[in-house]
Amino acid sequence: MKKLNVIGISIVIFILSSTLTSAQTWRKLQTEPYRGKQDDICFVSEKIGWYVNGYGKIFKTVDGGEQWKLQFEQRGSFFRALAFVDSLHGYVGTVGTDYFPNVTDTIPLYKTTDGGKSWHPVSYKGPYVKGICAIDIVKEQFINHGVIGYRHHIYAVGRVGGPAMSIISNDNGETFVSQPFTGNARMAFDVKMFDKREGFVCSATNEDISQSNALILQTKDSGKTWKEVYRSDRPFETTWKISFPTRKVGYASIQSYNPDPAVKQQRIIKTTNGGETWVELNVCEDAQARQFGIGFIDENHGYLGTMSSGYETKDGGNSWTKIDLGTACNKIRFYKEGEQTYGYAIGVQVLKFVPEK
Repeated sequence: MKKLNVIGISIVIFILSSTLTSAQTWRKLQTEPYRGKQDDICFVSEKIGWYVNGYGKIFKTVDGGEQWKLQFEQRGSFFRALAFVDSLHGYVGTVGTDYFPNVTDTIPLYKTTDGGKSWHPVSYKGPYVKGICAIDIVKEQFINHGVIGYRHHIYAVGRVGGPAMSIISNDNGETFVSQPFTGNARMAFDVKMFDKREGFVCSATNEDISQSNALILQTKDSGKTWKEVYRSDRPFETTWKISFPTRKVGYASIQSYNPDPAVKQQRIIKTTNGGETWVELNVCEDAQARQFGIGFIDENHGYLGTMSSGYETKDGGNSWTKIDLGTACNKIRFYKEGEQTYGYAIGVQVLKFVPEK
């Protein structure tokens, strides 16, 4: 009987192990070690992508993240944001000086036309931009001499620590214009544009975090003016990253820097009417779970990165399950090609989304 019990226990352990393995949806990739949070990752197909970090390094993969090659390095640059139009044309933003140590690069935005082999400063008209934290690119269809053509609108915003500024191009990156944000924005962390006119920015009301409330701004005129659509009523807070799986349903992460250890509640915000109004949803009670990246596959299924772990929801943010999403996961990107969904995430580690079977 003892032998049978041992066999039975072994079978149960094997079944549980198999179940946990099959349910694992994120796989850590082999990358160069980095001390701290890496900020952005971008793919133009399931196989071809890039990621950046604060050492002024840009890495590229052509096999879906199995191997990464150091493609470009510029000491003194803190690469913070990344976006590509296609396999050749892309943009990288720097956080700028006077915020992190050993950063000397004062150029906020660079452009590549050869797939990341070389990068050149972007010229822009308008006031000086200290740094960039996020870039979004909108593809617009139009009729060009009787045939369908496409143009791209590039939106870059920043920065952490302020000031809140944008650099925008509405002509495929031929020319750029910079401008400060209107309203109460003092920092800018992420941007999501639905089209060339309407979109949202994650922001904060004060450079002094002890005085700051989390803030979401909306534009309907290509970023010329911004309207406040959400503000938290607690100090020590900022918004951080934003995800719209559909035009109507969106989510944003809220960071709390409150030094009081009794303040444990972590929250996100959600909209179901295209960002006109937002509601707060609880995630967990853990003072160490400061939030970073957020990304949703559809209206209900999404992921949240925090300083210590990750969280998953399958019911639109009403409940969350703690998962391994690496440490300080800062950016979560999902892509859809036909019926296929693939995704990548970056923080201290780089991860690949493996759909459940």
